[in-house]
Amino acid sequence: MSVTTKKKERVKFSKAFWVANTVELLERAAYYGVFVVITLYLSNVLGFSDIQAATIAGIFSACLYLLPTFSGALADKIGFRKSMLLAFSLLTLGYLGLGLFPGFLASTGLVEYGYVTKFTGLQESGYRYGIIPVMVLIIVGGSFIKSVISGTVAKETDEKTRAKGFAIFYGMVNIGAFSGKVLVTPLRDAMGHEGMIVLNYFSAGMTLLALGAIYLFYKSDKHAGEGKTFRQIWTGLVKVCSNGRLIVLILIITGFWMVQHQLYATMPKYVTRLAGEGSAIGWYANVNPLVVVSVNLVTSLMRKKSALFSMTCGMFIMPVSALCMASGNMLGGGEILGLHPVAFMMIVGIVFQGLAEVFISPRFLEYFSLQAPKGEEGMYLGFSHLHSFLSSIFGFGLSGFLLSKYCPDRALFSSEAEWAAASANAHYIWYYFAVIALVSAVALIIYGQVVRRMDVKKAVV
Repeated sequence: MSVTTKKKERVKFSKAFWVANTVELLERAAYYGVFVVITLYLSNVLGFSDIQAATIAGIFSACLYLLPTFSGALADKIGFRKSMLLAFSLLTLGYLGLGLFPGFLASTGLVEYGYVTKFTGLQESGYRYGIIPVMVLIIVGGSFIKSVISGTVAKETDEKTRAKGFAIFYGMVNIGAFSGKVLVTPLRDAMGHEGMIVLNYFSAGMTLLALGAIYLFYKSDKHAGEGKTFRQIWTGLVKVCSNGRLIVLILIITGFWMVQHQLYATMPKYVTRLAGEGSAIGWYANVNPLVVVSVNLVTSLMRKKSALFSMTCGMFIMPVSALCMASGNMLGGGEILGLHPVAFMMIVGIVFQGLAEVFISPRFLEYFSLQAPKGEEGMYLGFSHLHSFLSSIFGFGLSGFLLSKYCPDRALFSSEAEWAAASANAHYIWYYFAVIALVSAVALIIYGQVVRRMDVKKAVV
């Protein structure tokens, strides 16, 4: 094959595509740097109880995934560039607010910050709830990003290049996720509780840098669908929300994300309670993005297969992940490669989890984008995130119930023997999630067969 032919086959993407993916990396670094310690920030910095912190963090996560449908529709109206400028402005103000708000609280005399926070009345004060409007800024700004960046990938690619485009996009997401988490551990080690305040300035800096990049470099000639009336937006929303094919797919994929969310919902408490408080849960969580950055290789291997076929492969990997996580509590004995068996098998399970995500997530976005009419990519890609809204609510809720039933807090028991008896079957937690993953995988096979028959009938008609 000649060099000329090879050059013709090389996939090229627009400047807008690369700018959008670069700012996605920055935004993910900002988000995951904060999100991985958000409940600790709410408790150790602002004085919320465990239940209050979990409730606020859960609502924060759920809203962040519910709003993209609506913000995506608005983005289709005002244009992607304006939407990203608005989004990164709100995110910068929000993260800056997370850093500055504790200073206001300290000025009231109700709290003193240092390596360990000293509360002198803040835990009984209503001032703490001033953080809610600050978090709302991040929710609104983040909701635009989720629809607009993936919508940009859809607009700046065609059917031949879309799978590759979303593979690059998803690789950027996970590089950002990894880099954001890397900063957390050394900052907490050096500054303790105060480090969780300083961390927010890093996130604000990342989103401010992204804002500058959009303002200076983002230009696109793909403007289909911009300038819609609100009547047209409403009509489009009704249309996408009543699309039975997409709603059923979202419900099926929710099963996968319910299991995937346990990386944050169940894993930290499960590992620290069974393997010890010194477990490096932040580094364990980073195994996931390390695996997922291999997404381009998997997409290349699966390029001739349909999106549904790729997603189905990933869905059948997910039960294996959950069973690996369960097996650590049954091994007993000594360490494995210097790690407690629970910690070691958790890492193995996270590797499989990341592999499953590689097969599923980018192809899911590709599939959704192909269902979107021209000019409605933002709305459809925003709607695609509804699965994370559902899985945040059900996944975190189920996690709390299962942890209290099978792996309770040591502090609730008067002796180590009582706690050991109560947590003897802690691994049962992962059986529940293995079943959820398996049911979802079978459901996706059935879904694929039904959809193919529907498409054949439509083609005949």
